[in-house]
Amino acid sequence: MSNKALAAGLGSCPRCHKLNVMLADKQTCSRCLTVFSARKPKSLEYTLAWTIAALVMFIPANIYPMMVFYTFGKPDASTILEGIAIFIQMGMLPVAFIIFIASFVVPLCKIIGLFTLMYNAKRNTRLTLKQQGKLYHIVEFLGPWSMLDVFVVAVMAAVVNLGFITSIEPAMGITYFALMVVFTIFAAESFDPRLLWDNHQKHNHNQSFPQKKYQNTDTQLHDK
Repeated sequence: MSNKALAAGLGSCPRCHKLNVMLADKQTCSRCLTVFSARKPKSLEYTLAWTIAALVMFIPANIYPMMVFYTFGKPDASTILEGIAIFIQMGMLPVAFIIFIASFVVPLCKIIGLFTLMYNAKRNTRLTLKQQGKLYHIVEFLGPWSMLDVFVVAVMAAVVNLGFITSIEPAMGITYFALMVVFTIFAAESFDPRLLWDNHQKHNHNQSFPQKKYQNTDTQLHDK
């Protein structure tokens, strides 16, 4: 028998976390009067839409230049990977490594992680509930750190400004990159991790039911 609050007709308020009796799909919290649902409405649909939007933004964010170096008035635009190569040539390996992780690896891993969570919420998977929960917390934690590259460009544009000699300006790619990060944050917020538990219980119930049926059949044959 399920011991879940949802099966018992209870729901947790997202604001004050009080358990309420769910008399309808939408319930008003008896403590803070917040209107909420037992599960986020259309959680997977919104998460999928935001994740696809982030994936679309990921392409121009890496194609278009993130910043433009001006040396004696001569512009030199560079993408994320080209900017990392410039830092390597300047001998700033730690900075290049941090930007590579925060600007390329982290956003891509977060998008892949979101698709993995949505798959686990709908299909049977080999990942345990503990592993799925850790994946969700990692995806949620990585969100703000993806903005590191935007902060680096903004700081460099403010610090490295020697007029006609040397200056740095943000380029078109930074807009797409910022949108990609914002979309992944919205996607993580739209995803309801409780769907992972619901799906796990659903598949476990479907797998245990036929086994019980076969056991009853074997018992009847033995009695005959």
